[in-house]
Amino acid sequence: MNRLAHETSPYLLQHADNPVDWWPWSAEAFEEARRAGKPVLLSVGYSSCHWCHVMAHESFEDRATAAFMNDHFVSVKVDREERPDVDAVYMEAVQAATGQGGWPMTVFLTPDAEPFYFGTYFPPAPRHGMPSFRQVLEGVRLAWEERRDEVGEVAGKIVRDLAQREIGHHGDEAPGEQELAQALLGLTREYDPQRGGFGGAPKFPPSMVLEFLLRHHARTGAEGALQMARDTCERMARGGIYDQLGGGFSRYSVDRDWVVPHFEKMLYDNALLCRVYAHLWRATGSALARRVALETADFMVRELRTAEGGFASALDADSDDGSGRPVEGAYYVWTPEQLRATLGDQDADIAAQYFGVTGEGTFEHGQSVLQLPQRETVLDAEKVASIRRRLSERRDRRPAPGRDDKVVAAWNGLAVAALAETGAYFGRPDLVEAAVAAADLLVRVHLDEHGRLARTSRDGRVGPNAGVLEDYADVAEGFLALASVTGEGVWLDFAGLLLDHVLTRFADPGSGALYDTASDAEQLIRRPQDPTDNATPSGWSAAAGALLGLAAHTGSEAHRTAAERALGVVRALGPRVPRYIGWGLAVAEALLDGPKEVAVVGPALDEERTAALHRTALLGTAPGAVVAAGTPDGEGFPLLAGRPLVGGGPAAYVCRHFTCDAPTTDPDRLRAALNAVRAE
Repeated sequence: MNRLAHETSPYLLQHADNPVDWWPWSAEAFEEARRAGKPVLLSVGYSSCHWCHVMAHESFEDRATAAFMNDHFVSVKVDREERPDVDAVYMEAVQAATGQGGWPMTVFLTPDAEPFYFGTYFPPAPRHGMPSFRQVLEGVRLAWEERRDEVGEVAGKIVRDLAQREIGHHGDEAPGEQELAQALLGLTREYDPQRGGFGGAPKFPPSMVLEFLLRHHARTGAEGALQMARDTCERMARGGIYDQLGGGFSRYSVDRDWVVPHFEKMLYDNALLCRVYAHLWRATGSALARRVALETADFMVRELRTAEGGFASALDADSDDGSGRPVEGAYYVWTPEQLRATLGDQDADIAAQYFGVTGEGTFEHGQSVLQLPQRETVLDAEKVASIRRRLSERRDRRPAPGRDDKVVAAWNGLAVAALAETGAYFGRPDLVEAAVAAADLLVRVHLDEHGRLARTSRDGRVGPNAGVLEDYADVAEGFLALASVTGEGVWLDFAGLLLDHVLTRFADPGSGALYDTASDAEQLIRRPQDPTDNATPSGWSAAAGALLGLAAHTGSEAHRTAAERALGVVRALGPRVPRYIGWGLAVAEALLDGPKEVAVVGPALDEERTAALHRTALLGTAPGAVVAAGTPDGEGFPLLAGRPLVGGGPAAYVCRHFTCDAPTTDPDRLRAALNAVRAE
């Protein structure tokens, strides 16, 4: 066993028995490199990464390769999900140098952590124009030993170049109507009208862009925005990227048609998409959106929930196919023969037609990923339900994919928001309870006495790494959603505590720009800063959204001003690259709409008329609207102050900037006020 045996990250623990003398990222590792006069080999990956497992098996488990690494390098292994700051800084260098990136990421550093040679996956033998990993190691060793001054000059230049890539100041003005219209036009140009989604293969679920489209439609009535969102959601839900038996989405589709996924299932994708489909149902009443939202929520609770009440990070793409070796997608794919063995000939034929299973297969080796292709014949619902049940029972007996059971604060914040809203919309108190339990874990385990967040925990034990901007922002977003759903003001207080840290430790007081790490965090070769979305909302955009939501709840000008200033970068980037700043555009829609503030007062939240008004408020489509519910002048919600009952009964007040329309006691009138397109 090597030093990784003492870590909490499942990914690092997977490498604890490698013959490589791995170090975790630490000052001690770089001190050892200086003492020994060796370069650092930095390897970054994550637990559910297929190619990370491949390279580990081919190279890091190979004793000859490991011996060479141990002789000539100080080898450092990083879980990118635990240290997104380390990952971001060196991935930026990899992309700048090579024009591409990915995981596993392989970077060679000086003992001062300055990078000088880059790559991603390297095979054990030369392949398709790629050098072998051993050739790379030999080349770097030779350069280090014979041309060290030159290596130092290259590393210094790379660090200087990175420093010059600082995000420019784009002004304090948030996007207006013109910029959002330009962003919509840009998305329309990149939209795939035949298949849904944007761009070509590989195709990723555009969760944040879909939220923007739904909010833009809600505010303006633009049918084209709704059509793109609705059609994309339907294509994804019918494709192989969606698990047609167990619910939940895979990371991405390798093709343009959403047929063959990269099979890993991430908490963040499923939290974001659960919320998207719930919001699509809220806007359209789509039965498909309702089903997918609930199935995805149930998947998260059933397969990702930990014993402590949090949510695990991911399920692996690989599992044992029965041969004793891990194979990508083995848990999920079917052949016609497997259908017949499970269902019998007649039902197997129905299942093959219903799920698109073919003799030649849609995946590999004659295997098919289950889909829901469009068909003209209508199948008996009870028969389909029986087929689903029997296939699910059979699949449950297959070796399951591994689970990365570390709890990441940011992604749990996203799950809290999704489960709270989905539970409220569809009358599922169990989902709201799951959201509360996860939020409680974040407070008990991740939050210290100073209101600082830890990035991860595992088995109820807090991890060693400090939270980054997305942790503070996404957890605050989850707490704000939970406050609106439960009527418990304590969640508003916790959100405020986290967002005060954003203002004091992550924001540039001069420009209003935001950094991904705190001012007192470990200093890397540069302070990471990225306003663009990736698989999740950028910390920058997520913080802007949470700051705006808190300001709507409290009337805080400091938080609203910070949100507006942060959105300045969206004004600059939204019209140019709308696919990569979707959540910032969604937040800008909320800002243009107000956002609306809804106060629901009643003698008790479980009283029938009060509950009806509360649910109506939550189902309003006004972008980013916040809801406070409780007794008149109830504690914890500033919006409830001075909002009396009407005629002794419950009432709802719809406000903008704490200026309210006349209260209503009628859910239909409240619905009309919250769903109306604004006339400017």
